[in-house]
Amino acid sequence: AFLKEMDKPELKGWILDIMNCIDSLNKKDFSLKEVYSFESDLAVMHPENNNIKPKIRQQLQFLRDKGYLKFIAPGRYELA
Repeated sequence: AFLKEMDKPELKGWILDIMNCIDSLNKKDFSLKEVYSFESDLAVMHPENNNIKPKIRQQLQFLRDKGYLKFIAPGRYELA
């Protein structure tokens, strides 16, 4: 359901990887800590990036701004 939008041009690379991480949680709401649990996987996928956690937060903000996520509390997110 969440990934049905992945054919949109802005949803490639990092953003698609973050969407896949969120999708694999199989939850409507989730925590930043849960997304951080994918840090080592994302580091392997993006070896050029040494700032994985800030990049995760940036991508979550992008998904919020595009209407895919809602921030419901500090460190808590919900699929829109």
